[in-house]
Amino acid sequence: MQTSRPDRANLLTQAAFDRLLAALDCDREQAGAKYTELREQLCRFFTWRGCPDPEDHADETINRTARRLAGGEQIADVRGYAFGVARLLVLEVHRQEERKRLALAELPTTDEALKDTGEEETRLRCLQNCLLKLSQGNRELIVQYYQGERSAKIANRRQLAAKLSLSLNTLRMRALRLREGLENCMRECMKSEEDL
Repeated sequence: MQTSRPDRANLLTQAAFDRLLAALDCDREQAGAKYTELREQLCRFFTWRGCPDPEDHADETINRTARRLAGGEQIADVRGYAFGVARLLVLEVHRQEERKRLALAELPTTDEALKDTGEEETRLRCLQNCLLKLSQGNRELIVQYYQGERSAKIANRRQLAAKLSLSLNTLRMRALRLREGLENCMRECMKSEEDL
């Protein structure tokens, strides 16, 4: 599922969207109203379950449902199916949030973690080497993902997601995978530096 290009497989095509509307109701106007209602219900569903981006998750749920329909799957109750997809997506989101929380918990929280400038220089050298091992696109993504503070960081991530034609959730997953890879590379590099 992870690719170096923007993930076009996850984008909703017009044909898939048309199939979704047709499955919701044979009258296009009624189908549009049912689509809007379903999306609002999904947003509330994700909000109630404490998901960080309810609207993005609602859109992803609808996209997955529409892709199934476009793939030829026969779905008698589209609304019920969508909520089944949403329940599974909640589990995915909570697992990702837990992984993110654990990754953050492992990071050093004070300057005491860097005992001396020699270790700090080694860490910086290792980080630079590990960043150079990434493709240029992935290197730019991870650097841009962590730029800024608070609201600026949030706005920056929204712009980055739009630039790459990704949902915020997909961008977060990519950044998390890249960060995990960098952390593994850093551990190996630091260990080899200690062995010298």
